[in-house]
Amino acid sequence: MKNVLFSFLILSSCFFESKAQIKVMTFNIRYDNKEDGINQWSNRKEHAAELIKFHGADFIGMQEALINQIKDLSAQLPDFAWIGKGRDDGKEAGEFSPIMYQKKKFTLLKSHTFWLSDSCEKVGFGWDAVCRRVVTYGYFKENKTGKLFYVFNTHFDHKGQVARRESSKLVLKKIAEIAGKKPAILTGDFNAKPDSEPIQIITQENDPLHLTDTEKISKTPHYGPYSTFNGFKGEEIPDSHIDYIFVKNGIKCLSHASHSEAWEGLYPSDHFPVSAVLVLP
Repeated sequence: MKNVLFSFLILSSCFFESKAQIKVMTFNIRYDNKEDGINQWSNRKEHAAELIKFHGADFIGMQEALINQIKDLSAQLPDFAWIGKGRDDGKEAGEFSPIMYQKKKFTLLKSHTFWLSDSCEKVGFGWDAVCRRVVTYGYFKENKTGKLFYVFNTHFDHKGQVARRESSKLVLKKIAEIAGKKPAILTGDFNAKPDSEPIQIITQENDPLHLTDTEKISKTPHYGPYSTFNGFKGEEIPDSHIDYIFVKNGIKCLSHASHSEAWEGLYPSDHFPVSAVLVLP
């Protein structure tokens, strides 16, 4: 009987060790705008870092991050490394869509940034977009289990309807080309509601390239406000669910949440970060 129990414990241990569980967050941190008054970055940066640390994120796909903001967060989050390029010159100009990751838990194997446009390897505008928009991705190894997977992060245009539609099509195509059959995660601010065309394109199940919204497959119900854009005013902006974490190729979701913490009535951003606990196949 003891031998049977011992064998069961060994097999159970091997099973759980073979599963890589990671916590992913998408977080539009609001660009450093001096006209934001009490909500400007200098009053928010510590709270943004505290939120990330408290919730134990392994990966954070950020949007609207300027280089000084990335450096501020890097200084407060020494366990994280980051990848990404400025959208306006492919170097440090303009907003980034960077990915921060726990550098002791994960090894970066390769990374790249491309633009949401017909000429995606060149700096430029796409379709009717009013801003240049990018996708940053990394190919990672989970060090404990050796699992390999991709993380993509983006920010769709806030004005161009054609740009959002075509960006969805391009993102599906590029993820399929780059990740193939390997597990892939897509985080981002898509400036689109769940029933809108861009999100329907991404999640259309009859399209073999589609991705799955982790909120829809979470083992536990979504926790926190459903609207993710808050305008620095808490939950006062209804019907503003625009930030997502998508997956494909066998990734499961254990929990899904948005985080509405405030410090004396002040929020770390005008978006609530969204997180999901994922299990790699």
